[in-house]
Amino acid sequence: MVDVCAPPRLIGRTMDKLDATFAAIADPTRRAILAMLLEDDMAVTDVAEPFAMSLAAISKHLSVLMAAGLISQEKHGRVKWCKLEPDALRAASVWMQGFGQMDAIDLDAFEAFLAQELPD
Repeated sequence: MVDVCAPPRLIGRTMDKLDATFAAIADPTRRAILAMLLEDDMAVTDVAEPFAMSLAAISKHLSVLMAAGLISQEKHGRVKWCKLEPDALRAASVWMQGFGQMDAIDLDAFEAFLAQELPD
C-alpha cells in the first residue's frame, strides 16, 4: 500500500515502478517469458525458441522486462542468460492485495434484495 505520509518524491518513484511493472506484464509474450523463467534461468536463444518472432523482437521484450526490474541478464562467454528476479513483483503484489481487503459482492444476495425492494 502507498504510504500517504511518505514524501511525494518517494510516492512518485513507487508509482513509476508499479507503472513499469504493469506495463511489462500487460503483454502476453512477456508474461509467457516470465512463466518460462519461473522454471529456470534460460539463454536468450532458448527464450526465443517457442515464439514465432525474430530474436530482435524477443530482445525488445526482454529489454522491457529488464527495465521494469522483473528479470536480469548476465553473459557467460558468448551466451546471454536471463534470470527472473525473485522479489520483482513484490511491490505490485502488495499494491493489489490492498484491493483484496474488500469483501466480495454476493450478486445472488444483491439480486434477491433488489427483487424484494423493487416492485415489478
